[in-house]
Amino acid sequence: MSTNKVIYVIDDEASIRDSLQQLLELEGYAVKCFDDANKALHTLSRRFEGVVLSDISMPMMNGIDFLTQVQQFDSELPVIFLTGYADVSTAVKAMQLGAYDLFEKPITEQLLDCIARALDKRTLVLENRQLKRQVQQKSAPGVRILGETQQMQQMMQLLDAVIDTPADVLIEGETGTGKEMVARYLHEHCARSEHHFVAINCGAIPEDLIESELFGAASGAYTGATQAREGKFAFANGGTVFLDEIEAMSPSLQVKLLRVLEERAVTPVGSNQAINLDIRVVAATKVDLQTLVDEGRFRADLFFRLNLVKVPIPALRQRKADIPLLYQHFLSIAAARFHKSFVPLSDALRTSLMQYDWPGNVRELRNHAERTVLLGEQLALQSGPISAQESETLSIAQKVAYYEQSLIEDALAQSQGSIKHAMELLQIPRKTLYDKMAKYGLQRTMYTQDD
Repeated sequence: MSTNKVIYVIDDEASIRDSLQQLLELEGYAVKCFDDANKALHTLSRRFEGVVLSDISMPMMNGIDFLTQVQQFDSELPVIFLTGYADVSTAVKAMQLGAYDLFEKPITEQLLDCIARALDKRTLVLENRQLKRQVQQKSAPGVRILGETQQMQQMMQLLDAVIDTPADVLIEGETGTGKEMVARYLHEHCARSEHHFVAINCGAIPEDLIESELFGAASGAYTGATQAREGKFAFANGGTVFLDEIEAMSPSLQVKLLRVLEERAVTPVGSNQAINLDIRVVAATKVDLQTLVDEGRFRADLFFRLNLVKVPIPALRQRKADIPLLYQHFLSIAAARFHKSFVPLSDALRTSLMQYDWPGNVRELRNHAERTVLLGEQLALQSGPISAQESETLSIAQKVAYYEQSLIEDALAQSQGSIKHAMELLQIPRKTLYDKMAKYGLQRTMYTQDD
């Protein structure tokens, strides 16, 4: 028999490990041996494709405790127990806890048959999970990540490798690349999906409120706190906390966040009672945190704690081959949203899109697709992406101004020329909106829609 499946062997006796390894390798299995169940536990995940053979009676962590830990993250991972004596009560307990099977030493041919069946079952479980993830992606457009370029495929492989682990994640990407989308993908496709996903913009909450907002506050903790307030970390218990713009967090709050991450507990403001947390923290930044650490503007210990798994999102200009796919997708969504006919991407528009560097990344691309659906391709081309040659001659300020203009045009188009609605979409005062419209030569009547 030939197979690439891995068999973990856990036994504190070297002679038992050696004999099992020799037997299983002769059968064509890849074998990895451990003298301590705790060591094996730290290398297992829901992606593990093999089977575990474990002794029950071991000094450091016994087999029953090991199985209990495994069941917490994957109840379908096959654990086969080996025991040197026939203890009926232990065997019953092991099977009740979810052991795949139990054999008394010495080893017989029946064990090899059991391993083969367990491997077949494990393969089926993993295939079913993969199919389920694919179905979830297709049925939930909000958490789909589109991209066929090598950069995006590498990113997706990294996400899938850590999706079912408890590891915290740091997402790096420019504005508009979809950092929150990646965080939601991690949440929606893991075992935490039934619990809350809580998104927090660290740069948008006032400094004097952010601590109570995150950690909660006891009644009377500050003026106006007439009743206890549940913090966002406690609200997210069992789920995921997404900390966007982590670089904007103050030094004092960084210290408190580090303690929460290390202790997995939070103490509300004005309280002495800690609340235990079972959360995954996904942080996101649009800057290089390592540079901020080197400059003394971000705590090194917090950076190292967050940087356990780093997921860089490529800018749209680095994966231009994905632009037509994304644009067609956004056209389809916008057509359904605005009750318009879907118009396929023309060659002229495709050329225009591919020549532009997209400083606003996927967010800007989506805005442009919505504008195309609302205003038509000709108007979209007139106010659409500038050519690559023109882009190279623009300063950063000019590129930012171009992106700002596109956002205002998009808000006016979505609101069908309603200044009030556009103000709400852009979250800016009326006078600011009027000033910027005058700056870019925009008129409200350009975006009103006939019935």
